[in-house]
Order: sequence, then structure tokens, then C-alpha cells
Amino acid sequence: MLDSVFSAFTLKGKEVKNRFTVPAMVTNYCNEDGTATERFIAYHEARARGGWGLIITEDYAVDPLGRGFKNVAGLWNDEQIAGHKELPKRVKAHGATILAQIYHAGRQTNAGVIGPDALPVAPSAIGCPFSTAIPRELLIPEIEQIVSQFADTAYRAKECGFDGVEIHGGHGYLVAGFMSPYANKRVDAYGGNVMNRTRFPREIVKAIREKCGNDFVIGFRISADEFIEGGRTIEDTLVIVSLLEEAGIDLVHVSAGTYVSADRIVPPYQVPHGWITDFAAAVRRRVDIPVITVGRINEPFVANNAVKDGKADFVAMGRASLIDPELPNKAAADRYGEIRNCIACNHGCIGILFSDNPIKCVLNPELGEEHKGGVLAADTAKKVAIVGAGPAGLEAAIYAARRGHQVTVFEKTAKAGGQLYLAAIPPGKGEISAFINWQVGELERLGVTIQYNSEVTADTLKAGDYDEVVVATGAKPATLPIPGVDFPHVVQATNVLAGTVGVGASAVVIGGGQVGSETAAHLGVHLRAVTLVEMGPAIAPTEPLAPRWHLLKELAGRDVVMMTNTTVKEIKEGAVVVETAGELKEIPADTVVLATGSTSVNDLALDGVAVRVVGDAQEVSHVLNATATGYAVALDI
Repeated sequence: MLDSVFSAFTLKGKEVKNRFTVPAMVTNYCNEDGTATERFIAYHEARARGGWGLIITEDYAVDPLGRGFKNVAGLWNDEQIAGHKELPKRVKAHGATILAQIYHAGRQTNAGVIGPDALPVAPSAIGCPFSTAIPRELLIPEIEQIVSQFADTAYRAKECGFDGVEIHGGHGYLVAGFMSPYANKRVDAYGGNVMNRTRFPREIVKAIREKCGNDFVIGFRISADEFIEGGRTIEDTLVIVSLLEEAGIDLVHVSAGTYVSADRIVPPYQVPHGWITDFAAAVRRRVDIPVITVGRINEPFVANNAVKDGKADFVAMGRASLIDPELPNKAAADRYGEIRNCIACNHGCIGILFSDNPIKCVLNPELGEEHKGGVLAADTAKKVAIVGAGPAGLEAAIYAARRGHQVTVFEKTAKAGGQLYLAAIPPGKGEISAFINWQVGELERLGVTIQYNSEVTADTLKAGDYDEVVVATGAKPATLPIPGVDFPHVVQATNVLAGTVGVGASAVVIGGGQVGSETAAHLGVHLRAVTLVEMGPAIAPTEPLAPRWHLLKELAGRDVVMMTNTTVKEIKEGAVVVETAGELKEIPADTVVLATGSTSVNDLALDGVAVRVVGDAQEVSHVLNATATGYAVALDI
């Protein structure tokens, strides 16, 4: 069933072993001077070892003032070549083909990256919507200099041993800015009509070809539609890719969006799988060079269909490669159940990246840790009890078992997953359950038993003669001291999501954080009249940008009334009294749903046994903390 995606492809005389592609994703794993680190190299090598056929490294900046993040890779000078030479060598040793993406961030950078005395540059003096800085409009001699910088950077990539480069012409960066009437208002040879607006990228392509020769792959990443008022659409892009093909590109990578439409660049869980493959198909019909598609493709069967149906020649699966670098190898060996699927939460990768820190993955604690040598066998095998089968407990159990320990998991309910299982209930989040399935399946493969419906006490654990006990008992809902909170029509959001309580025709949800807002969306889909009350100034403020945008649209689309800066004063039978803008209001409610936070559950006291606490039992936080602490504890046992 995966014959198409596993077929080889000849790209510019180089055989790519399959169509699985790791696209460029900023990791922030390099040094601030752009030089390579072992962390950066080992990260890419792990994906090559995992079977990916084509690997495109993150944005190699052509100029230190063209970085969008502090710790991106750089080949803007010859001194950076030596360290980066190791990367292609180690990736190619596993049979992968590797391209270096090269870019200039243009206006999409900030003083924290390029320094307080430097200004971003752009085709026109129009700022990035996410910045207050107004960029400086480039002069023609400066444009010509940047063209040379692209060519020089590409040549350095060739010196390093890369098979080619991918010019980043998408997502609103400098090259994309020149091509778009949204950002380019020039009235000289580099602005106005499509030939002028594409002059800069066409000159870059020709300069690279002249400097690097005909055997060097030149790819180009482009946003097929910028999804912004006044931006390019697919019809414009079909013209541009033909011009770029004529200029000499060998490969086109079809993406979407700019920073102001960031949910199109890295689509969240609310967006369908493979949502822009039709854009790639349109481009493929127009050009005679291979095409890469991308866009929330998180499992091999969808990837195979894109190739089989002729929509694309390669399939980029970025976040899928973050959560499971072994995805191609597992698919090739028919170990489909062992694949971890990305849930498009955007917390660890994009959410952390945009605070300019090294990326993580919520569900893969090994991401960014590849340079440490992997999970090693323990010096002494121990008998380990894990109390709680939520994400923290299961992660601790998996890695403890991989290290050779004898592990038993106790769970007081009838199913695994804990709070993460409830997180799978709201609209669009059903894929979370696949991760729980993966954790349970992994324990089965490791021979670890989960004892369900087991209420564990200190005596139980002492009788088991365990060397180590990991407490992963999670958290319980917190209840605020609101008059009327004990009425029978007042229920917890966790019980609503679990399906253990019913909700009347009208509901007030108290608490507009992630749990409350997603519960409100869940009730809206079930056609309840919902009012969401939050005492702070914003709904779901800690959610990453793209998922939050979509969540707010969902709430508005289901006519959920969202009240911020509002305090609940009293719960009555059939109503909730709130104070907002200095006035008291009474909101009708058949059911009142509490989503007012959680408190840790950790009441196991043991003498003479090493006890380690992980996840919410240690500190109520995000699932990223649960998997990370479970992993860390397992490595320390």
C-alpha cells in the first residue's frame, strides 16, 4: 500500500531513495555565530538513520542581519564551513539526500536577534505585522549584494558536501516579500509587474547556477497562496513557478502563508490533513520539474496517496519527523502501530520557537537530545512501580523498561491516558488518543503490564518489594469558593468531557483557559447555548498562536458568548451572577461547568523506598512537562 512513497526518484542525477522528506524547520540548535553544534548534526542524522529519503536543513542565513532567530545555522562566511561539513557526511552515510535551505529573513526579524542598532531590510518600508520596527527599503546595489550573498552561501553549502540548496521564497521572508504585491510597493526594476517582482529570485537562481554548476540541485520553497489581503494567490504562483523554472530551478516546494497567516505555514490540529496538496498538484501540472507537497501530513498512507495520485513527487512531513524520526523505517517494516503521529498542537515546536528557544516536542522527549547517545541500558536492573497511567507515568514506564528495568504500572481507572485522554474529546483533538494508544502499545511490546482498576496504597507498594516508585497520580479539579458552587447542576469540565454528566440546553463555563475554552467549544458543537466567563483579559491566552486563532473562530462560529474581565459572584439555581464592567449581570444556565484550574494529587507516603514524582503530581503544567519529567526520571533510575 506504500509502494509510491517508497519508490526511488532521480533528482538532478542523484537517486533519492524514497519520497519521504524532512522539510526545513528552525530548531535553534546551532551556536549564535551560526556554526554547527553536535546537537544540530545529531538531530538531522537521527532522521537520516530513520529512513527519510530527502532532508532539507533549516534556514542557513546568508547574512547575520538576515537571521530570523538567534541560533539558526549560517554559511555567511568561510569560517563556518568546517563545522557544517560533518552534517552532510553523516546524513549521507545513512543513504539520505540532503539540501541546505538558504534564506534572508528580511523584515521578519527583530532587534533581539540582529541587535538594537540594526534595522531589518525589505523591498519596501512596510513593517512585519508582528513587529513595531519599520524596515529599511533596500537600494539596488544592496539587492545586488544580497544576490551575491545567496550565491556565495550556496557555494559554501556545496563545499560542505550538500547535494544542493533550497532557496526560501515563502512565508513572507525577503525573497517572498519581493514577489508579493502585499509587501513590495517598489516603482523601479524590482517592483510592479510580475517580471520585476520576480527579478530578485530569478537573479539569485542564475547566480547560484553560475557559481555552483549544473550538477548542483537548486530548489525553491514558495507560498502558493499567502492568505493575506493583497497577497499572492495560486494563480499568481503558477506564473511565478514557470518563470523560476525557466531561470533554472530543479525542484519546487509548495507551502502557504506568511507570518500574518501563520496558521497556514504550520497548520494546527483544526486543519485537515494534506490540506494544500491540490496547490502542489496545480503547480505540478504547470512545471516539468519535481514538486514537494506539505501541510499537516502526519502519516505514511496520506503521503503515499499524494504521490500515487500524481499531486506531488515528494512529501514533506516536518512535525511528523520531529515526533517520530523512525517513521519511514517503521512503515517499511509494516510496524505501523509503532509510529507516533503528530497531533499538531504546536506547543513544543512553534510555541517554544517563537520565544527564540530550542524546539521541543510535546510527545517526543528525545527531540533535541539525540546528541546524548540515546537511551542506554541501566547499570543495575531494578523493580519499578509506576502509580498512574497518564502521559507522565506511561512515558516513565516506557523508558524505564527500555533501560532494562522490571516495570509494573498501576492505574485506578479502567483506561489509560489520564487528563490527556480528556484532552482528546474537544473538536479536532481526536488524534491525541492515537498517542495514548501508542504508549499502551509500546508497553505491550516491552512486556510491561498495566494493572487497571487498581487503587494503590503504601501497603500495596511495600508488599511488592519495589526498588523505585514513580508517583504519576496527576491532578484533580480545583473549586473556587463561589456561593452556590455546591448546587447539583454545577459540574466539573473534566466530567463533562468524560461523559459522566449531562449538560442542559444552556450552560455557563467558568474559566477561559485551555480546558474551559475547549469544553465550551465541545458544548457548542453539541448545540448547547454557551457563555464562557473568564476573569482575565483573554480567552485561552497560553495556547500557541495558530491553535488559538482557530479555537476563537470555533467559539465564535458556535455563538459561544465570551466574557473576559468578568468575575463570578454567585451561582443560583438556573443562573450565574457575574460582575463585568462594574455592573452585575445574571446569565441563565441549566448547567454550570467549572474549569477553574487543578491541584496536584500526591498523597502516597512511603518509608524506605525511593519515590520520584512526575507530571502534574509534581506540578500542574502542560503535557510537555508530563512527558519530559517521565522521561527524565526513567533515565535517572
